[in-house]
Amino acid sequence: MAVKEGFGALTEKEKQTLRLIVRGHDAKSVARSLGLSVHTINERLRDARRKMAVSSSREAARLLFESEGGQPTPPIPELFGDRGIGEAAGDVAMDQGMASISGARRITRHPWIVIGVLLMTFALGLLAFVAMPQAASSPPAAPVAAAANPEVMDATRQWLALIDHDRWDDSYRVTGSSFRKMNTVQVWTDVSEKMRASLGAMMSRTFLSEENLPAPPYGYEVVKFRAHYANKPDAVETVTLEREDGAWHVVGMIIE
Repeated sequence: MAVKEGFGALTEKEKQTLRLIVRGHDAKSVARSLGLSVHTINERLRDARRKMAVSSSREAARLLFESEGGQPTPPIPELFGDRGIGEAAGDVAMDQGMASISGARRITRHPWIVIGVLLMTFALGLLAFVAMPQAASSPPAAPVAAAANPEVMDATRQWLALIDHDRWDDSYRVTGSSFRKMNTVQVWTDVSEKMRASLGAMMSRTFLSEENLPAPPYGYEVVKFRAHYANKPDAVETVTLEREDGAWHVVGMIIE
């Protein structure tokens, strides 16, 4: 009963923040996405935890997620640079308080967000909060090469090799069905070409970590690399894979 009353007490800004948390963001990346300070995001999360009588922001996010039917609003397929997903060049900037969880107003400081066009699909958003520890800001994962799944790593590296050589059609065809269902090859090509123009050519890539997000039937694998691009020498790539038809397929990617 207390939780139900807590839902009604949440502001739209607090709900917006929790919806991003359930998609795997932490306070720092939520702040970047919305163009706010980490202090402001932490204040929202603290108020949300108090209203919902829970000690964890991810628990509050999970409860809100379930109360809204268990399926977050999917992002519109385009996320690149300092423009919100699907935002036309001449559009008026969106007010932060009314921004959707997948696209914030224009800001001048944004991570080099790419490719994932629908980085967090429904199931990934459902499980992200389960596997990640509660923290206001999470540092990059330390290398854990011994834990790497060879099958996952092979699928990831083969897919990255395709995009390194600008083979957008081929890379699209081997993504997971959840990705292709919500994106067209033309959208993928357009976003990828914009990414390539900004980042420049791939110079080198070093494995950082692999993490499993448990979910039926096979879970999700999240693989991180340190990447050196011609125009961004210290990037971090995060690739998410889903198992389908006996093999692992990429369903999203972020470069920041």
